[in-house]
Amino acid sequence: MNSISERLKSLGLALGFAQIGIAPAVTPTGFHRLLQWIDNGHSADMQWVERRREAYRHPDGVMPGTRSVIMAAMNYNDGAEPAGGGRVARYAWGSADYHDVLKPRLLKLADLLRSEVPTARTRVVIDTAPLLERDFGRLAGIGWFGKNTMLISRTIGSWFVLGAVLTDVELAYDKPVEQNYCGSCTRCLDACPTDAFPEPGVLDARRCISYLTIELRKEPIPVDLRNGIGEWLFGCDICQDVCPWNRFAPEDTLPEFRHLVSMNPIDCRELLTLSVEEFHARFDSTPLSRPGRAGLLRNAAIVLGNAKDRTAEPELLAALDDEEPLIREAAAWALGELGQ
Repeated sequence: MNSISERLKSLGLALGFAQIGIAPAVTPTGFHRLLQWIDNGHSADMQWVERRREAYRHPDGVMPGTRSVIMAAMNYNDGAEPAGGGRVARYAWGSADYHDVLKPRLLKLADLLRSEVPTARTRVVIDTAPLLERDFGRLAGIGWFGKNTMLISRTIGSWFVLGAVLTDVELAYDKPVEQNYCGSCTRCLDACPTDAFPEPGVLDARRCISYLTIELRKEPIPVDLRNGIGEWLFGCDICQDVCPWNRFAPEDTLPEFRHLVSMNPIDCRELLTLSVEEFHARFDSTPLSRPGRAGLLRNAAIVLGNAKDRTAEPELLAALDDEEPLIREAAAWALGELGQ
């Protein structure tokens, strides 16, 4: 299957992926770390992880009979410089949700495989199925696990998203990355303002800014963590911003990932004025729709409170009358930070 594997990789690179690797369908070494992570409470209230814990044991939990996992890494860094204000994680700076960008390209890889092996079964996965994608990225030779738990590549750093194609065809496999190239560096751990890393290689989601601003959608952000969120409206890139390996990250990416000034930074004062209809019209096709209007406007109020910008008082006062309790509570807290 060497020739098929090489054609899959060539097509993947032509489609815009930065790296392509192929791993055998096995129980990844990270499975037992996942169970420990869940048992330690580090998964916060992401109950879908707990419910599907056994499905992560093997790719068979996603597609029975899987023999090979094709892993594809898509670079989303275009070299644009971060900006203050309502900061957004770099992967969401573009015009489209990365799921929508990766899926048609992964389907083309699956189509090629089925054209070569008509009986082949395939399934495309982009972080929604119980598959430990980072583990299979390591097994496929893409990178190693950094101390910030990110998958890091020697050639493209960590500014990339992963997608996978599962198949029941046995392909030619790449060598896994066995060495960890972080050495004694702890910049990512030291830079985290909310102390989300209890130890190297372990992330406590309950304290992670990305979790708090994206996945914690229906509850207030714990008061003791709000100041640590700083200017982050959606997600967080701090542990990647300081990673020395990202000095080597490429700056060529697809048009869909190129920085739009309307997506970073975002005016949090303006955000607080958006109606439900205006919110959906602006963000439904972007990753920023995930926390919903209540979650994103809650975040905006916290960012304004951290900025201690008294010019935001009118918008925060108006938000006290919002129909969403989550927004009202965050606005009240922000006004308290402004001394009101």
